[in-house]
Amino acid sequence: MLKKEWPIHSILAIAIIATWLKTYIVYKTSFSITVDNVLQEFILFINPLSMLLFIYGISLFFRSEKAKNRYLVLVAVITSIVLYGNVAFYRFFSDFITLPVLFQTDNFGDLGVSAAASVFWTDLFYFTDVLIILIAIKFINVKSGKDASFSVQRKAYYVLALAVLFFNLGLAETERPQLLTRSFDREMLVKNLGMYNYHLYDIYVQSKSQAQRALADGSELVEANNYVRANQIEPSKEMEGIAEGRNLIVVTLESLQSFAINSEMNGQTITPFLNSLTEDEDTIYFENFYHQTGLGKTSDSEFLLENSLYPLSGGAVFFTHSGNTFNSMAESLGNNGYSTNVQHANTKSFWNRDIMYESMNIDKFYDIESFEIGEGEAVNWGMKDIPFAEQSVEHMTEMQQPFYSRLLTLTNHHPFTLDEEDKLIDEYDSNSGTLNRYFQTSRYLDESIKVLFEDLKEQGLYENSIIVMYGDHYGISENHNEAMSQYLDEEVTDFTSAELQKVPFFVHIPGYGEGYVDDEVGGQIDMRPTIMNLMGIDTSKDIQFGSDLFSEEHEEFVVFRDGRFVTDEVVYAGNVCYDKDTSEPTEQDLCAPYIEQAFTELEYSESIINGDLLRFYDEEDGQLTTIPDVELKQ
Repeated sequence: MLKKEWPIHSILAIAIIATWLKTYIVYKTSFSITVDNVLQEFILFINPLSMLLFIYGISLFFRSEKAKNRYLVLVAVITSIVLYGNVAFYRFFSDFITLPVLFQTDNFGDLGVSAAASVFWTDLFYFTDVLIILIAIKFINVKSGKDASFSVQRKAYYVLALAVLFFNLGLAETERPQLLTRSFDREMLVKNLGMYNYHLYDIYVQSKSQAQRALADGSELVEANNYVRANQIEPSKEMEGIAEGRNLIVVTLESLQSFAINSEMNGQTITPFLNSLTEDEDTIYFENFYHQTGLGKTSDSEFLLENSLYPLSGGAVFFTHSGNTFNSMAESLGNNGYSTNVQHANTKSFWNRDIMYESMNIDKFYDIESFEIGEGEAVNWGMKDIPFAEQSVEHMTEMQQPFYSRLLTLTNHHPFTLDEEDKLIDEYDSNSGTLNRYFQTSRYLDESIKVLFEDLKEQGLYENSIIVMYGDHYGISENHNEAMSQYLDEEVTDFTSAELQKVPFFVHIPGYGEGYVDDEVGGQIDMRPTIMNLMGIDTSKDIQFGSDLFSEEHEEFVVFRDGRFVTDEVVYAGNVCYDKDTSEPTEQDLCAPYIEQAFTELEYSESIINGDLLRFYDEEDGQLTTIPDVELKQ
């Protein structure tokens, strides 16, 4: 008995439908994609289809049925890898992969622990379409066709594919005008274009950015510089030079968010030492301070600190543009007699730091080879913070003074694991192991800062130093909103999520005697100008987008890397304008003026980085170096 013959393109149709439906199911189950209405849901449902029609449709050009089937399986495998790669990445970063990230292979070894914690046996589901296609190939007997009909069928097929693509783009433009020209939000791109189209668009964007540098001549910097000068404010006279000549110690508080400061978890204090600093007479603590990092996370926070430029919308600037010319804080301090260094007990190539630090003219990098890691002194991502703090101070005793030393802590990092002897408080009891462990590693980080202060005093370095500490990025992503809702005892909305991007910022000046809690709204973009004014170094000719937090003229406006922003009155998140006092949606007109400003700043900063435009700029006189007849506005 002969097998029933199926229509000639049955396996192609099964392949397209299987991958399409799988992708949509993954959208709904593995990503936190916000859908506000029926149209957005429909766009999300159809957006994988156009690209799948195009790439699977290439099989129509194969004459051999065996070659055609092999191609279909290959496409299914590749699309499954792309999809699963984004799922695994999203679990850790709450974001989608970009092209530069794929080439950051030096980081993969260090990411192993965190990646392993994000892989489950159920992930085999992401390859179910491959299995379905293989089964179809084995058990379905398709009709043979005539070559004469193939040409017409191919034309009709690709007309359909183009129609679906333009239909998708039309709906996307209706739902989100200027999506491709004015969006820094990858979730918005995936939601409207689809995962596969997003990656093609990303390739185009990254190729364009590389071309920008090759074609840049410096004239593009005029407009950006004029914008910076027009928005430049006078730094605080009262705080100017208050730490001049002192050693500068900057500590990155890994993954520490402000919700842990002055808070308890099940009756246990999370950060007792940092809490005490918020009431210390020598400390100014900024309670409304936000991180502004992108995919580069800690490295992005370093970039913000050193340059007061925004990080890139895709990828980590430490990796993609490490050969650029920068006017870093370290370079400026070096020009004013400081020895400069970074201390970080990790491999020197992670985030391409060894190369980037040279570009920022940092004198010395104390990487993992500079530390002695004894038995029981390493966990998770590397050396534990307490022995790291102790050995970092030992290094400082040998540094030429005055010095600028930047310390990057490690222990409070995903997946937030600790040895038993280092667990100073209990785990939390939510459905998220990540959040449960986070409180314990935050408590350990706090203890390491206490040790740092004690050792600085013991070694006689404390009194002649200024200690600045900041949280580099979020530790708890939106994937854990349910657990966070339990801890906060309130629903985590788009407004709440934006407010959870607050990170601590401490300025500790021994002998200051006038410490207080500052409610000024600020962000990491403001760190460089604030610190430089404290050190008595003029930055009036520098191109920087932040401003001195102590200045009475400081604008309370913080732009997130994805285009969200916060002021002292409103929060703009999820394309909704919220009243900051009530946390409820308010008139969109209240946010409208800031939307343009946010986009402008992000675009100017991006153009400076992509074009490597600072190579054309002389910060000493504030002029372009290659176009003498162009005079910048002062």
